[in-house]
Amino acid sequence: MSGMTQQSRIRVVVQSAPFDVGTETARLLALDPETGGLGSFLGVVRGGGGLVALELEHYPGMCEQTLMTLAEDALQRFSLVGCTIIHRVGRLVVGEPIVLVLASAAHRGAALDATRFLIDRLKTGAPFWKAEEFADGRRVWVESRQEDEAIAAGW
Repeated sequence: MSGMTQQSRIRVVVQSAPFDVGTETARLLALDPETGGLGSFLGVVRGGGGLVALELEHYPGMCEQTLMTLAEDALQRFSLVGCTIIHRVGRLVVGEPIVLVLASAAHRGAALDATRFLIDRLKTGAPFWKAEEFADGRRVWVESRQEDEAIAAGW
């Protein structure tokens, strides 16, 4: 990893467009031949109860900075080779990918632990707002869940 800056090892993106998991995985794997494991989490919009879509809003600039700080923390804490956080915003229908978290490391344990750390912290710490859209026309803003806060605090 000599010569690599911390910035080149981290990719943080907030976008409305879909992302390609294969492309993102290949980018991380190309960083260092000593990578021995890559943890991944792909979050999708979950249906049920008549939910048809989520509308996600964020605080531009502040949101990306929060995610970058989180990624930098994970890089140090788990001795990662690299990590990627991509979060989509806008209207996403049930079944669509919403978030991708990847963490690469020399060993699988660090990669998997970092992936879980990143998604647990991202779920509560990043400034995103979600509104649920239902088939009957209702639109409901999602409140933070105590259970998610407790999980994030466990790290």
